[in-house]
Amino acid sequence: MTAALSLGTYRVRAVSQAARTALAAGSPWVDTAPNYAHGRAHEELRPLLREYPTVRVATKAGFFTEEQGRTALADGVLTREEATGRHSLERGFVRWQTERSLATLGRVDLVFVHNPEHDGQGLDRTALHGRVREAFTELEEFARAGRIGGYGVATWSGLTSEVFSVPELLTLAREAAGTAEHHFTGLQMPVSLIMDAPITQALNGAGPLVQAKDAGLITFGSAPLHGGALLDAMTPELVNLIRPGLSAAAAALLAAGSCPGLDVVLTSASTREHWDDAAKALAAPLTAQELRRVTDELASE
Repeated sequence: MTAALSLGTYRVRAVSQAARTALAAGSPWVDTAPNYAHGRAHEELRPLLREYPTVRVATKAGFFTEEQGRTALADGVLTREEATGRHSLERGFVRWQTERSLATLGRVDLVFVHNPEHDGQGLDRTALHGRVREAFTELEEFARAGRIGGYGVATWSGLTSEVFSVPELLTLAREAAGTAEHHFTGLQMPVSLIMDAPITQALNGAGPLVQAKDAGLITFGSAPLHGGALLDAMTPELVNLIRPGLSAAAAALLAAGSCPGLDVVLTSASTREHWDDAAKALAAPLTAQELRRVTDELASE
């Protein structure tokens, strides 16, 4: 089966409009972050989340806008130097940012530690893992109190650059919880025909998505169109190889959404036409053989 098509709000300009379209079409998840839409994404989503009480909500902890940094500084959560960095995994900041997210959104099912590799620039792996463990420890308290459903990691390059691995993240979660019973429940990473290593690895029964699924995590694929850059590479021949008759965007989403081990594929489609186009394509996933033919073709170019 293909991954569930869900709304990702990273590159969305009109968040409320895109969310209304996606939720009316049955999107099971909305993925957002405090810094998205220049810091306005949470505010725009809240009234819609009240209208759709069954949609699940994922947000993040780590990045913040300049204005949010000033507020954190005024609240004594960050130092002046930290506030200018626009990213922090300090435990007190993670608590402060998650409290604000809950207050604005109304509810949160999953909090991703956002691109922890960004916080680790200049740190060795041991120090970075310590930062991640501290963030997990804070989010574990929120989960144990029933205030969030669970937590995870949303990464851009942390897994591919081997700054950390899925087994290492699971170990950090167990250490944060002080027990084998933890609330580390989600993993998000880019999955596309440009960043296709997770696809080829999963087709071979290996890689982070397979490891995450084996551990019972919910897996999210971000940037299936690689921020729109993939559309330029979607030649008529490639689209036809994926499935004749699809639009370039739908073909790219189908390839990503057919990746073994992927539960959710995030799209920023803002019109009902684009959403329905993608949903129709995803309703009939590529077989592993068909998907391997696509990745083999790209590898030969």
